[in-house]
Amino acid sequence: MKLVTYGAQGYALSAFEAIKTLYPKREISCFLVTHRDGNAPVLGGIPVRELSAYAQGLSTEEKQEVEVLIATPEQVQPEIEETLENYGFHHHRRLTFARYAELMKLFHARLGRFLPLAALPVGCHMPFVRMYMAKSHVDKPLRESVFLPDYVFPIQAGAACCDVRVADLADNTGDHISDRNGNYCELTALYWAWKNKMGRDGCADGGEGQYYGLCQYRRGFELTEDDLLRLVDNEVDAVLPYPLPYEPDIHAHHERYIKEVDWKALLQALSELQPAYAEAFPEVLSQRYLYNYNVVLAKKGVLRDYCEWLFPILMRTEELSVPKGSERRDRYLGYMGETLLTLYFMKNAERLNVVHAECRLRV
Repeated sequence: MKLVTYGAQGYALSAFEAIKTLYPKREISCFLVTHRDGNAPVLGGIPVRELSAYAQGLSTEEKQEVEVLIATPEQVQPEIEETLENYGFHHHRRLTFARYAELMKLFHARLGRFLPLAALPVGCHMPFVRMYMAKSHVDKPLRESVFLPDYVFPIQAGAACCDVRVADLADNTGDHISDRNGNYCELTALYWAWKNKMGRDGCADGGEGQYYGLCQYRRGFELTEDDLLRLVDNEVDAVLPYPLPYEPDIHAHHERYIKEVDWKALLQALSELQPAYAEAFPEVLSQRYLYNYNVVLAKKGVLRDYCEWLFPILMRTEELSVPKGSERRDRYLGYMGETLLTLYFMKNAERLNVVHAECRLRV
């Protein structure tokens, strides 16, 4: 049967690349989308086509020979299935989170670039883990109930911006930047954890070898007990989501969210504060892989070092931005955080033992 993919964003492109590598006999002929608006005309060297036009060009018999892989976030897959049925495509399959995670694990293990955590041997030492899950008072309720392990601590990000409370922990206590959440997004929760739980002064929680991290209300790792047992004995420094590929590069991807003048402010901040990283920054922007979501789990010392590097850069960018960060609330520093996370850990890939796990979108 002819295989096509429904979806044309990073999720679909990474699935396409994995299938091309792992199952070369299953050739994907095109990407399908409902509308071409906002989608590239070509992705991975094959065309992106509107479903309606694609369907009109096929007979009923030809449609029976097409298998559609639905490579989109899970919450929209049932609606897409119904649409495909209405157009006469009856052979379709959802690329669920579990299937996608397994596909990425096999793909990256084959390539050997973004090592999967699950590819490491299971150890025998269970680490101390504390993951802070950023929540907001504007979050919509999840459709499905989510079990939170006892190491995940919900924290309200931007608590200083409203009187509503949605978590026992809030990021507006102690040393904080909670009132700047409109620009920093979930990173105000990371700042709070850094300043109040990961200090060097002996009053913070846990030893240097313990693991701290940040996830989001709708985005987070689903680590098994075996995954946790892999951390200490394999001397894992950090766990990051599998990076998503973007064409032609991640700079073009971020142009949809970040103005060029803000990128210039960020580059100037890097040049002033971290010149070695400023030198590497253009190369990172010109490559295809981005660590999304500001989700990370790392040894306490590693995460603290990252925060000590990250936040001065973002704060200097705030000062240099036009308009300044204090005059706007458009999430731009949160988006920049994703690129800086990518810059930091890719530049330090040889120094740090970084592994990867799939980051699930909860609906």
